[in-house]
Amino acid sequence: MKAPPDMPPVIWETADSPVEYETAVARMEAHADAMARGEAGELIWLLEHPPLYTAGTSADPKDLVAPDRFPVYPSKRGGQYTYHGPGQRVAYVMLDVGRRGRDVRAFVNALEEWVIDTLAEFNVTGERREGRVGVWVVRTDKPLTATGRPPEDKIAAIGVRLRKWISFHGISINVEPDLEHFSGIVPCGISEHGVTSLVDLGLPVTLEDVDIALRRCFDRNFGPAGEK
Repeated sequence: MKAPPDMPPVIWETADSPVEYETAVARMEAHADAMARGEAGELIWLLEHPPLYTAGTSADPKDLVAPDRFPVYPSKRGGQYTYHGPGQRVAYVMLDVGRRGRDVRAFVNALEEWVIDTLAEFNVTGERREGRVGVWVVRTDKPLTATGRPPEDKIAAIGVRLRKWISFHGISINVEPDLEHFSGIVPCGISEHGVTSLVDLGLPVTLEDVDIALRRCFDRNFGPAGEK
């Protein structure tokens, strides 16, 4: 999903305080519309949200275990229920997929590879699983499951939407969120696997460390990282 040579550099922004979900969505949609009109360039927006749950377009109401725990927001992104909160790096990705090849599957694959490459910067092996959206890690430090295999935990979520070939929403990587907060939902509709984070894996990693890795790995899948 490399950018053509004549495209301007991608702009990167990092929010300095948690952003309310509705505020973020309004800003993303406005920027995506401006991009479609040719009035704005590509943008990667790094942020945190206050604790909340979002319901993607495939969300099953029975997967909302604790509906009164945190605010719940319907979302136009693909996927099911997801938790966002402090200690989780959210990267909202507003890219011109039309000019980058018009291939949705390749775009999602590039997002997954971007996450996997970023985790590898911390010597964490992230993996895809057929039928399970997101990025997973094999927990060789935990007891084997009933099937005789190591358990697998989710460390990153992916949920995007395209409108007029402009993407918005994006990825989230668990750096040091309160993992107990995920218990209020069945994350992405998958109950037989757990959730982890970089810190839960024993790595003293900060959001700033992950931001540096995200920028370093971006060009492998999308082209030059662009400007701040």
